[in-house]
Amino acid sequence: MEKYLQELFAKQSYDPNQFFLIAGPCVVESANGVMEIAEKVASLCKELAIPYVFKASYRKANRTAASSFTGIGDEKALKLIQAVGKALDLPTTTDIHTAEEAALAAKYVDILQIPAFLCRQTDLLMAAAKTGKVVNVKKGQFLSGPSMKFAAEKIKQSDNEKIILTERGNSFGYQDLIVDYRNITWMKEIGVPVVMDCTHSLQQPNQTSGITGGNPQLIETIAKAAIATGADGLFIETHPRPAEAKSDGANMLPLDLLEPLLKKLISIRKAI
Repeated sequence: MEKYLQELFAKQSYDPNQFFLIAGPCVVESANGVMEIAEKVASLCKELAIPYVFKASYRKANRTAASSFTGIGDEKALKLIQAVGKALDLPTTTDIHTAEEAALAAKYVDILQIPAFLCRQTDLLMAAAKTGKVVNVKKGQFLSGPSMKFAAEKIKQSDNEKIILTERGNSFGYQDLIVDYRNITWMKEIGVPVVMDCTHSLQQPNQTSGITGGNPQLIETIAKAAIATGADGLFIETHPRPAEAKSDGANMLPLDLLEPLLKKLISIRKAI
């Protein structure tokens, strides 16, 4: 595991040969909500010796409809993410959408996440890099794995070597995505940790209802294949009641299904 990841997980007791997990709700909905999810996942990961990063978006800028929930307020949400990290000794992450957001979010979280559809935005990547934080770039739905070397190079040119790349599927027609697992191998050849986004890769975007659909019943399939292919980490959005989630409920994993899934993935990891 890279030194910058070891530093992030320094307060956790984990198996250094294990995959790491980035997990949490899609967006900050309430103080009780983020803490409930973080406590459950943190306890489970401690039991299973899995390094854990808590994730939540402080604001959802990329919604289909103007009426969709976007957040409870930027600084309020960021402070709640920070509070979770401090209370449970966890590294935290959130996504940013403009160069101006990088410095703000960096005050509160350990990893800055670049959304897939913004992975080519040079000013955004460089602003994130210049904060000195770990930068996790999601591969665009319109890109191949090898082409993500250019995103990594932009960050490195800003004097930051702390990079993660995340696979999240490729556009397949107008309303579906497909995962090409060659991308995991190809992005690992860039020389950085590679994560599989097991939930967003199952989205069904551009629905005429104005609400993104999904296939959460296939999260286990995506995760198993990712571990077998050599992914260093997994990204999973989870919620105790996905049907009540204010964003991306259609492709989130019910919180009570996380434990059996992780146990299966640990067995696969050991086998390879």
